[in-house]
Amino acid sequence: MERPSRRRFIQTGLLISVGLAGCATPGGDESDGETATGNGGVGTDGATAGSDGTPAADALDSLELGVETLASGLTSPVGVSVPTEGTTYVVDQPGQLYRVTNGGDLEVALDIRDRVVDVSGYDERGLLGVAFHPDFDGNGRVFLRYSAPQREGTPDSYSHTFVLSSFRVDDGSFDPDSERTVLEIPQPQANHNAGSIAFGPDGYLYVGVGDGGGANDQGTGHADDWYDAVPGGNGQDVTENLLGSILRIDVDSDGDSPYAVPVDNPLVDGDGLDEQYAWGFRNPWRFSFGPDGRLFVADVGQNEYEEVNVVERGGNYGWNVREATHCFGADECPGKTPDGDPLVDPIIEYPHEGGEVSGISVIGGYLYDGADVPALDGHYVFADWRADGRLFVARERDDGLWPVTAVPVADDSFGSNVLSFGRTPAGELLVCTTDAGGVSGDSGAVHRVREA
Repeated sequence: MERPSRRRFIQTGLLISVGLAGCATPGGDESDGETATGNGGVGTDGATAGSDGTPAADALDSLELGVETLASGLTSPVGVSVPTEGTTYVVDQPGQLYRVTNGGDLEVALDIRDRVVDVSGYDERGLLGVAFHPDFDGNGRVFLRYSAPQREGTPDSYSHTFVLSSFRVDDGSFDPDSERTVLEIPQPQANHNAGSIAFGPDGYLYVGVGDGGGANDQGTGHADDWYDAVPGGNGQDVTENLLGSILRIDVDSDGDSPYAVPVDNPLVDGDGLDEQYAWGFRNPWRFSFGPDGRLFVADVGQNEYEEVNVVERGGNYGWNVREATHCFGADECPGKTPDGDPLVDPIIEYPHEGGEVSGISVIGGYLYDGADVPALDGHYVFADWRADGRLFVARERDDGLWPVTAVPVADDSFGSNVLSFGRTPAGELLVCTTDAGGVSGDSGAVHRVREA
């Protein structure tokens, strides 16, 4: 695999002591502040969304989905990965990585509960993501993203420490003593932790980081920024910390450093932190690469709108100037930064209230290219945490917001809350659900999506 030459990042372990951390939402409505939205954008009305009200395709209007349950008895499955066909791993938020057997039983592949903050009830911290190295069969490397108790360099007033670590797998056994810390970020508050990590087609590791938590992207642990209507905001800052961003790093670097920075990252040798790939995010809860290499990032809104973006190098996706396409904290807002960089519109938005396509926390999914459900081919499938027995299907268009259809899931085993999605190597869609509404119980399950 050819890649640009690398620029070594010298520091190890703790990244930036002044860096404030972000948090992520496994879903849930936070009444953490009032929003004032202005004009702009088009919300979802009924079963469609789009700037011209384009109706969804007939095939989607009549589609009904079902699921095949692959595993159950989990607490809060916030991630599922299939590094090779037939081998499925599930991330359970309290701190365990499970392997799903052919019979649907769960085997503990790795237990790091002794390194993860205690989570129960409603909590956005925990073990939040997994990524298997593209050459996993050869090098046995797997990466985990989790919330640890405060480590050295994290202020006493902060909630916890963001940790990204690598582990080794030998002869199918995960070695808990092989942990090597790749990245640490002090996290000021307990929410907006993001948690997605994934290798891109370029072989680099992409890491989602929330805005630091709390309401409005301001308060303790938030930097000053250029947008005066809402004082402060990590989403619009690229110099003080790595919060509110998608990072891109090279974990195959040589030497003592745990990673290097790709030389074509947008801020290398410029005004900003080299690891940043794109910014302007609040809480990017789940992202994925499409078969064509596009990066789809779902960003949880505050109180009024949810959004999904196609993310490109150096893009600014608007938070906290905008919530989806709508002005945040002001009746009017700029469409560009003071430097003239545009705030990029999402491809999908939907409101918290009104219409069939609505909800409270977007859960990012995948561009479908499997064979189980032909009607979904080429469509982006995602959900809201408040599932209400449905998934959302977006149909691509050349400009404006993509039309979205709410598709029912006719199966009693499909939980009331969607937490995450996964994809098999063949392109089939997996979905993680729960009935608990928080980190408790054993109602968590992983399903494969099929036609009803």
